[in-house]
Amino acid sequence: MTDPMQLPVPAFSPEDENYMRRALQLAAHARDAENEVPVGAVLVQGDEIIGLGWNRNITLNDPSAHAEIMALRVAGEKLSNYRMPGATLYVTLEPCAMCAMALVHARIGRVVYAATDPKTGAAGSVFDTLISERHNHRVVVEGGLLPEESSAMLREFFRARR
Repeated sequence: MTDPMQLPVPAFSPEDENYMRRALQLAAHARDAENEVPVGAVLVQGDEIIGLGWNRNITLNDPSAHAEIMALRVAGEKLSNYRMPGATLYVTLEPCAMCAMALVHARIGRVVYAATDPKTGAAGSVFDTLISERHNHRVVVEGGLLPEESSAMLREFFRARR
């Protein structure tokens, strides 16, 4: 596995930061409006947002209702297509293996995440699912955009639940 502590932090654009700030707003919505784990996702193709999502596992009684999956579902409906080649997903927490494989199947071009997930991360922390040579599609992965904001929101959420 790749050691995320050794990876260089990519240079992010102002647009990248704007989309991640929107994903952080969606994470706060998940926490505040639905008492869900605060994770938000924004899916962008070109300059257009094609999907928004936040964790809804508890609300929908659906273990697959992660922020990334919800954003993919919205985009699929909007585009009438299950593939989104070249799209970029901005997500506040490193995707898990389930979400990573959905992103591979959707042919997402790039994933930008805020905080690493040292327990189940599949974008380099624990697993290298998005960049595995075993798949016929690999996703560009860039982590570390506004990680403090996302990590603090997650820490505070879990601290309040204990």
